[in-house]
Amino acid sequence: MSTVKESIDVDVPLGRVYNQWTQFEEFPRFMDGVEEVRQIDDEHCHWTTKIAGARREFDTEIVDQLPDERISWRTVGGEAEQRGVVTFQRLDDAHTRISLAMEFEPHGMAEKAGDMLGVLDRQVKDDLRRFKGFIEERGQESGGWRGRTTPVGTDTGPSAGDAPIRETPQSRMTGEGAPVGPEDTRQDTSQGFPGSLPTDPDDMRHG
Repeated sequence: MSTVKESIDVDVPLGRVYNQWTQFEEFPRFMDGVEEVRQIDDEHCHWTTKIAGARREFDTEIVDQLPDERISWRTVGGEAEQRGVVTFQRLDDAHTRISLAMEFEPHGMAEKAGDMLGVLDRQVKDDLRRFKGFIEERGQESGGWRGRTTPVGTDTGPSAGDAPIRETPQSRMTGEGAPVGPEDTRQDTSQGFPGSLPTDPDDMRHG
């Protein structure tokens, strides 16, 4: 597998940055090559992309999500093979660092050529830059989901145990300025995940 790592500092408070990132269906507004993201449920999305000339449809599953800290995902079906983690770091009351690491398996000549030329690295960097402009211009998240997803039987590293997991009803923001509700705990009951999913971009390794 190939690995892409990028980070960017955003002039927006941590909570707003995280909340906006959870609005997956808005990704096409700042991610080049992402034509559509359709939310299936809290943990699954269907993606349609066109990257390096290759059109793909696939499903993703959130396997670890901790509000204001990280979101980890993997593909579970379709024409793409990838996994990744995006982390959120508070720099101060008004600034946040986003770090994204993704492992992917290029398929076809176009994707392999794009990988060799660094096309995907540049695209991820540009996507983060566009997200920065998107959220800084708005100044306010369009929504947010504050739930907790915990993988079963997967070691997510020491940081996963830093915060207690509270079993409370889920709450979803649906509009600008909507209050953030309590977290809820969701269990990932899928099987067969090969190894642990890193919770830190620096833990990503080539396959």
